Amino acid sequence: MTRIILTDIEGTTSSIHFVKEVLFPYAAEHLPAFVRSHLDDEAVQEILFETARLASVEGEAFDPKNVGLLIERLLEWIAQDRKVTPLKALQGLIWETGYRNGDYQAHMYPDATEYLNKWHSDDIPLYVYSSGSVQAQKLFFEFTVDGNLLPLFQGHFDTLVGGKREPDSYLNILGELQKQHVGLAAADVLFLSDIKEELDAAERAGMKTCWLVREGELPEMPVHPVVRSFADINL
Repeated sequence: MTRIILTDIEGTTSSIHFVKEVLFPYAAEHLPAFVRSHLDDEAVQEILFETARLASVEGEAFDPKNVGLLIERLLEWIAQDRKVTPLKALQGLIWETGYRNGDYQAHMYPDATEYLNKWHSDDIPLYVYSSGSVQAQKLFFEFTVDGNLLPLFQGHFDTLVGGKREPDSYLNILGELQKQHVGLAAADVLFLSDIKEELDAAERAGMKTCWLVREGELPEMPVHPVVRSFADINL
């Protein structure tokens, strides 16, 4: 029996096109000015320091004070869709401005909104695991086309627990969930995603899985339960 539902966002609860065609371009357009106007902010300073550290690991010695080069690297990471923590943190800060200014609202599939509300009403704890920062996740669900859905969720996980295609990440999440839910087993957790490799990792950690295939042909021999809609998910 499913005791907890852990869900991805892009391609699962919401269209990936919103992130790719709205959020990413917005962050890229506003990133240089945002960074330069917030150089005194501790959070931005930490992001720039971590960006310089990662760039050095990748073979380039960047001075954390060389703001111009760091901005260039962050923009390159956006273009490459890199899942790196400092970029995700910075994008979250920039997106907050856009959400609060009413520049856009997060897309939701109607069936996802319906069933997230239903499961919440049925007292099934809901959690999110996404490559976007926790802050970005919270903003996403607070400012959706269907209103504020943030109160539906009990917690959020991002890449600080590990990469989404690594089994250890799901074991880390399970450990955190077990602190809040007595007697919880891995098989009590259902993970929803549109990415097979993420589902493979969750399954290796012992979790149940469900593969959301919103568009295109269904796989002929799926290794995970496959559905088109949240309405088809078997708990």
